[in-house]
Amino acid sequence: MIQEIAFKARQASIRTAALSAEEKNCALAAIAGALRQQEKRIVAANQEDLAQAQKDHLNPALLKRLKFDGAKLKGAIEGIESLITLADPVGRTLSARQLDNGLELYQVSAPIGVLGIIFESRPDALVQISTLALKSGNAVLLKGGSEAVHTNRALAEVIIEASEGAGLPEGWMALLETRADVNAMLALEGYIDLMIPRGSNAFVKYIMDHTRIPVLGHADGICHVFIDRAADLEKAVRIAYDSKCQYPAVCNAMETLLVDQAIAGEFLPRIKAEYEKAGVELRGDSRTQNIIEVKAADEQDWKTEYNDLILSIRVVDGLEAAIDHINTYSSHHTDAIVTEDSQAARQFLNRVDSADVFWNCSTRFADGFRYGLGAEVGISTNKIHARGPVGLEGLVIYKWKLLGRGQIVAEYSGPQAKPFTHKEMNKPCPL
Repeated sequence: MIQEIAFKARQASIRTAALSAEEKNCALAAIAGALRQQEKRIVAANQEDLAQAQKDHLNPALLKRLKFDGAKLKGAIEGIESLITLADPVGRTLSARQLDNGLELYQVSAPIGVLGIIFESRPDALVQISTLALKSGNAVLLKGGSEAVHTNRALAEVIIEASEGAGLPEGWMALLETRADVNAMLALEGYIDLMIPRGSNAFVKYIMDHTRIPVLGHADGICHVFIDRAADLEKAVRIAYDSKCQYPAVCNAMETLLVDQAIAGEFLPRIKAEYEKAGVELRGDSRTQNIIEVKAADEQDWKTEYNDLILSIRVVDGLEAAIDHINTYSSHHTDAIVTEDSQAARQFLNRVDSADVFWNCSTRFADGFRYGLGAEVGISTNKIHARGPVGLEGLVIYKWKLLGRGQIVAEYSGPQAKPFTHKEMNKPCPL
């Protein structure tokens, strides 16, 4: 059954790849309108999922991600409307080179093909991923968590009906629902071109370990904020608070706060007072405990993504020690420095090996929508074609188009070989 669905998606992907920008934008507009019209149905489905999740004693962090009320639906629709305004990522000429007179080579952006997305808890991920796949000309197979089965089903039915009604090929999007479908997807390397898992560390690692399909994603979100000795402490309090408390259940929330020993005595009591108001449980190393009263942190804390109102704190001997700590324990997701010293900021941004490195701002900005990417399919800590928040640009690859006038390689081989000109051109591919 799943192989038939994947075959249909593969066939549909050939047509979606050739859709014009206008055709894709019309389909996106139809989806936005349909979601708005079906709000009551979608929210009711989510209420059903939430009620069951509470009976099943679902983790509070997952409950927060599962909730999909009118406000979240409104945000999802705004994301689609923003996506419509973005330039078409497909068909852009990335480079152009003349090989010889009348023989021109173009590097042109193109869809990846069929995306396989497996995600946990967050129904808004289904909306973001499916619409980004559409805009980038890809087909998509989605497998959500069982805890969101009713919400995901309602969203998928609305999106599929609206998009196919607007002219998209049947089968360009499909929702898979059973646990067995996960392992079946992982074996479809002949049909799926890229897997994008979104979920817990263990979940993502399982996907990476059980498929030969390329995987784009991140296993952890262990993010840091370093308060440098040259920090503006008012600014530092605001950034450290927002990075942890604005929404602690997500992968770009701070999990470890590093503080320069030179200002720790002044800064830590101030930030502790703010965290106490928000109910944050603090864990610290011995130097932190000498300044403020907190639970003891151990080695495991530096390696933990809490996704909750829990924070580990470490006092370090300056910038070098902070960079060393981050490169040792970071998941290479998002790390920030707060300082008024631009040289320290430059060192931090250039030497911290993470997908997102920030100066004087919250880690919570690491997000495709906030970057203007038209939301995101996920965050990649891989060092492949896409890194950081993956929006439209991460869902296209490229192909080479060579336009000739009957040339053959024999003309350019042997003792009388014609030379190549290899001249760079500044013009778009005409086809």
